[in-house]
Amino acid sequence: MAEQAQPPVPPANKNPGLLRSSSIVSLMTLLSRVLGLIRDVVVAQYFGARADPFFVAFKIPNFFRRLFAEGAFSVAFVPVLSEYRRLRPLDEVRLLVARVSGVLGSALLAVTVAAIMLADYLPWVFAPGFRSDPAKFALTADLLRITFPYLLFISLAAFASSVLNSYGRFAVPAFTPVLLNVCLIIATVYATPLFEEPLFALAWGVFFAGLVQMLFQLPFIARLGLLVRPQYQPKDEGVRRIGGLMVPALFGVSVSQINLLLDTLLASFLEPGSVSWLYYSDRLNNLPLGVFAIAIGVVILPALSGRHAAQEQDGFSRTLDWAVRLVLLIAVPASLALMVLATPLMATIFYYGEITAYDVAQMSLSLQAYGAGLLAFMLIKVLAPGFYARQDTKTPVKIGIQAMVVNMVLNLILVFPFAHAGLALATSLSAYFNAYMLYRGLRKAGAYEHQNGWPKFLLTALLANSALLALILLLMGPAAQWLDWSAVQRAGWMTVLVVSSVALYAGVLVAAGLRLRHLRGEVF
Repeated sequence: MAEQAQPPVPPANKNPGLLRSSSIVSLMTLLSRVLGLIRDVVVAQYFGARADPFFVAFKIPNFFRRLFAEGAFSVAFVPVLSEYRRLRPLDEVRLLVARVSGVLGSALLAVTVAAIMLADYLPWVFAPGFRSDPAKFALTADLLRITFPYLLFISLAAFASSVLNSYGRFAVPAFTPVLLNVCLIIATVYATPLFEEPLFALAWGVFFAGLVQMLFQLPFIARLGLLVRPQYQPKDEGVRRIGGLMVPALFGVSVSQINLLLDTLLASFLEPGSVSWLYYSDRLNNLPLGVFAIAIGVVILPALSGRHAAQEQDGFSRTLDWAVRLVLLIAVPASLALMVLATPLMATIFYYGEITAYDVAQMSLSLQAYGAGLLAFMLIKVLAPGFYARQDTKTPVKIGIQAMVVNMVLNLILVFPFAHAGLALATSLSAYFNAYMLYRGLRKAGAYEHQNGWPKFLLTALLANSALLALILLLMGPAAQWLDWSAVQRAGWMTVLVVSSVALYAGVLVAAGLRLRHLRGEVF
């Protein structure tokens, strides 16, 4: 029986559904990120800064996953699927899913086989600095042969996530990354004794994590009636449209990932441990980014796509404005905390086992640099969907290329005086350029108009962040003392710091008049 076309979503001044969906995604993502931190702590205890070959072997398929699957593919697929849902019967939606999955799976399989065959050469591209250590270089290639199939599995998992998100099923896709962390923790703790080279345990953990994440979502796809046999039909109208949108989106949506990959490439030439230091600090910086900004971006893309299809320009602009305000409320205090509390945070989370005080100091420097760009990273995640929902992937690609050039130039300028921290700082500065250009593009196109209440909103945010910063500086004490404390002391005082800072920040916002209804989109 054909599915009836859904009526346009009526304009509204509030976004309670978006806030609720964002909260669900944020909670699930928070669980994943917390487990991710536990995973990183466990890996750090077992390997310290000696895990550079694994991090490169994991970063290569992970980079392609973010570039193709969660990046270009999702922003091209979701708007087209949303349009099919709204305007076409269920049979055509099922056919689109079958043909997209068939073409995507075939392409991924070909790429995976080619990468495994070329594993001896890929480290030359992604970590050329390893050439000075033949054993390290060879180990990276061997690990890559095991980790690269992760791209195939996780990309199909991301395809399933895009389908579920398009149908408003956000919890399952947001929970799925938890399985990666669980698999890697199990692999580290229980499988490392089984291998002469313990890093192989992590590589196999990645392999099985991708497989588990893909299989986990299939029953939920079946409940929607969309678990269909893949068909290889690259000339299908919908497949061709998605491909046309996807090609220019490769750079536009994933420029930050390309910048991080450039960091890894240059870091491979620096002091041993630089790749690990950047990895650990980037992971901590990604905690607020993943929990909030990516969650908001995931939720607003289907909503913006629906409003664009219904030609609701006012609702489109209100949704974007709501997302930007929410990001500012979260990103600014998180950025301040990461920069000021860099050493205490790194000491509390990672100063165990093989991690030394010197490692903590180096990771803190790159965390401060990444933390300075957190606002820009988060804004990109909510501004870019404004283009993709309108099926405009050309403008972000132009901006992405420009931002990449800026990042490359800044890398070469800042790496000499600041080493690995200079690479992180270059990434942050280029992200601000990227975010500004996206913002300007949306304004110029008339897709984003500021809603009422911005002056009062900005003043409230300034007061709350000033109070937050003052309290952190008052309670933190000398950064060096955190290295002298026991693990219990560090964890206890960090808990006091975080709880009291969050309470003060929220208290000032409430005292200034911010209410839950404002977070749902009502004018402040």
